[in-house]
Amino acid sequence: MQITLLSVLDYAGVATFAASGALMAAQKRQDVVAFIFFAAITGVGGGTLRDLLIDAPVFWVLDPGYVIVCSVVAVLVYLTRGRGVHEKTLLWLDAAGLCVYAVVGAAKALSLGVHPVICVVMGALTATFGGIIRDVLAGEPSILLRRELYITPAIVSAGVFIVMRTLSMDWTWASGIAVALGFIVRAGAIQWKWHMPAFEPPRNKS
Repeated sequence: MQITLLSVLDYAGVATFAASGALMAAQKRQDVVAFIFFAAITGVGGGTLRDLLIDAPVFWVLDPGYVIVCSVVAVLVYLTRGRGVHEKTLLWLDAAGLCVYAVVGAAKALSLGVHPVICVVMGALTATFGGIIRDVLAGEPSILLRRELYITPAIVSAGVFIVMRTLSMDWTWASGIAVALGFIVRAGAIQWKWHMPAFEPPRNKS
């Protein structure tokens, strides 16, 4: 059951990020090939980095279904969304994918015997790296440079999941609670501009 659920979440995370990548291509008025490229790089970018770092076979190389899902999502976005893309749609899709993929990344690392602390790091990288690549390729300011919570929700989702699994909580409950808590944090950043305190350099004493 765990393997099946992990696979479902993995595909859901890839599809959601792929949609956010395709929507970015729509904002840039690109052609369908660019839609597929943006969807694929956003959908599998974070998971690729994770697998390379933990010395695991790159997931989409072994299973072409992920690339197929990204391509299908991209074409559907191209055909149905047209040019009427709302920034909020992109933000909420990205938020959902962020939290789901953080749990997926942490779960995969944990299943391979990686230390729990590193599993949290892998979850955060899995969730954020695809979006970073998307923004760079689109010439958009990286989400990391904005004073809003983005990496933090991913860490929350990955961290809560790892703690609950370490305490032997059921996999389904652990993943559901972890995704929900991370999404609440990200939703607060989107809706109410939650952010961490910014660094302020010491004042020079004259």
